[in-house]
Amino acid sequence: MTEPDTPPPDPPVDEHVQDDEIIGIVFRRSLVVIVALLVIGGLIWLLVGQGGAQEEVIIEKEVSAPEALVPDVAVLPSVSFADITSGAGVDFQHESGAEGEKLLPETMGSGAAFLDYDNDGDQDLLLVNAMAWPHSSSGEPPSTMALYANDGRGQFQDVTAAVGLDHAFYGTGVAVGDIDADGRRDLFIGAVGGDRLYRNTPEGFVDITAAAGVAGDDDQWTSSPAMLDYDRDGDLDIFVPVYVQWSREKDQALNFTLNGTDRAYGPPKQYEGSQPRLYRNRGDGTFEEVSEAAGLHVVNSATGVAVGKSLAVVPIDLDRDGWMDLLVANDTTRNFLYRNLGDGTFEEIGTITGVAYDDRGQATGAMGIDAAHYRNDESIGIGIGNFANEMTSFYVGEGDLFSDEAILEGIGSPTRPLLSFGLFFFDYDLDGRLDLFQTNGHLEEEINEIQASQHYRQPGQLFWNAGPDRPACFEIVPSETAGDLVTPIVGRGAAFADIDADGDLDVIVTQAGDRPLLLRNDQSLGHHWMRLKLEDSTSGNRSAIGAWIDLTADGITQRRQVMPTRSYLSQVELPVTFGLGESTSIESVQVTWPDGQVQEVPVAGLSIDRQHTIQRDR
Repeated sequence: MTEPDTPPPDPPVDEHVQDDEIIGIVFRRSLVVIVALLVIGGLIWLLVGQGGAQEEVIIEKEVSAPEALVPDVAVLPSVSFADITSGAGVDFQHESGAEGEKLLPETMGSGAAFLDYDNDGDQDLLLVNAMAWPHSSSGEPPSTMALYANDGRGQFQDVTAAVGLDHAFYGTGVAVGDIDADGRRDLFIGAVGGDRLYRNTPEGFVDITAAAGVAGDDDQWTSSPAMLDYDRDGDLDIFVPVYVQWSREKDQALNFTLNGTDRAYGPPKQYEGSQPRLYRNRGDGTFEEVSEAAGLHVVNSATGVAVGKSLAVVPIDLDRDGWMDLLVANDTTRNFLYRNLGDGTFEEIGTITGVAYDDRGQATGAMGIDAAHYRNDESIGIGIGNFANEMTSFYVGEGDLFSDEAILEGIGSPTRPLLSFGLFFFDYDLDGRLDLFQTNGHLEEEINEIQASQHYRQPGQLFWNAGPDRPACFEIVPSETAGDLVTPIVGRGAAFADIDADGDLDVIVTQAGDRPLLLRNDQSLGHHWMRLKLEDSTSGNRSAIGAWIDLTADGITQRRQVMPTRSYLSQVELPVTFGLGESTSIESVQVTWPDGQVQEVPVAGLSIDRQHTIQRDR
C-alpha cells in the first residue's frame, strides 16, 4: 500500500525520513545534469571552436504520444473463468474488524493457500481470516480461518473444527511446508500480533508455536511468510516479512483524512519500518531466530530506523548458484533483493541490481510479487503490483542486472490506474508460455467521491503471453473473454491450483471484508499438459521446495521452480503444471534438487495429460 492519491491537509511530519529512498532519484538527476553539461559544452564547441562560425544550430526532437495498446482479440485464446464459490461449497466470509475507526490492518486483507493437507492427491483450500478487534462491542462469535477439504472434483467441505483450526486471531498471510519431514504439510500463519505454527498430525493440526519459538512479538505485523531451505541443510526454515510498526494508538493519533472532515486510512509513510525474522530450523521441532546475524536487517544509515515495510516475498535462486535468494516487495520504500552468500548470510543488493526502484528512480507502493522465466529463455521477469496511479513494475534480467520493462512488455499502461495486490505467473491456456494475473481493489470505500477515476471495487487483470513474435510480450485479456476472473472486487490475496483434476489451473482471490472468489478455468482449447510433483525421501525438505524442473518439448525448454510462496499473503499448489500446446510428446525432463544434484528423468514413462510423481534417485 502506498500513500493515498489525495494528500491530507497538514500531514504530520515524518521524523524518520529515509534518505536511501531517494538514492534512485538523485542518481537519475545527476545523470541529467551531466548530460546537460555535455550538450552545452558541445554547443559551445560548435559555435566558438569552429573558427567563430555563425551558422545557427537547431536541435529538433520529435515528440509523440505513446501508442495505445489495444488487445488483438483475434489472436487471444478463448478461455473464460466462472465463479463457482457457492456451488463448490465455499461459504467463507472475511472479517476485517472494521467498525468505522479506520484502522490500517482492516484494509489489507488476508490470504489463501492451496495444499493437500490430507495426502489424498487433490488440492484443499485454506482461507486465512482476521477477526473483530478486542475492543469491539459487536457481540458476534469470533471469526476463524477455514479449511475446506476437496473431494477431488472441485467440491469442498468445511473441516476447520474437525482438524483443530477453529482458532480466532487477526490472521494475515500463510506459508505451507513439511517442517518435520513426516510427509504432512504444516502451516505457519502470520498475524497482527503473535504468529501461529500448526503441526499437521494424523489427529489434526496442533499449535506448536510456543514450543517451536516462532511466535514473534505481540505487537508485530507479519505479512507474507515463506518456507524455504536457505542454508541447504535439508530442512525447511521460515522467513517472516514484517510490515510497519503499527498500533491502534498510533493510528488514532494520526487522524488521517482525505476530504478534510472524515477519518480515512493512513499511509504507511507515517509509520516506522520493521525488520524481518528468519527462523532457522534446528531439526528437533524448534527454531532459532537469526535474521540479524544473517544480514537481513537493513537500516537507514542516517537515522538507524529500519527501512523495510515488507508485504510480500518470493524466494528464488536468481543467479543459479544453488542458494535461495529472497526478493521482497516493500511498501513506499525500496524493494530488497537479499543475495544468499552460501555461508548462512545474505547481502542486500536491490539498488545495484535495479529492482529497488521503478523506472523513474522512485520507491513504489509495492504489494504482491512473483518471478519466473516467462520468455522460456535465461531471462527472468519480476512482477510487482503497486498502488493506484503506479503501473505494475516488471523487471527483466538474468540475475545480476534488471530493468523495468513494464511499458515495453504491454503491462505498464493498463495497470497504472488500478491498485494491485496479489500477482502471479501461470499458464492459464496451457500453451507453454507463462501468463500474468493480478487482482485489484482500493482501500477506501468512498474513494470515488474524492477521485472520479478511482473505485473501491476494481476488476482483476489477466495478461496473455503472446510469445516472442509480438511487439509486446503480453496482451491484456478483455472482460468479455476472461469472464468472472475480472469481476470488480476488493481483491487482496490470490493463488492457483488444479482443483478438479482436468489439467488447467483454477484461481482463488480473497477480498477484504467480503467473500472470496473461487474461479474455475473453463478452457477447452485441446492443449496438452503435464503436471509434475517432486518427492525427496532423502531430505527433510520432502516436497523439494526450491527445486527447478526443466521440461523440453518441440525444442522449447520451460523452466519452473517448485515454490508455493508467491503473490500476496498466499500460497499456490506444489505440483508444477507445464502447458504443452499442440505437442503430443516431450523430449526431456531435468530436475535440479534443492541441494544442487541434477537428475535426468526418463521420459518413456511420462505420458501427457497426466500428473506424475518424480522421486529422487538415491
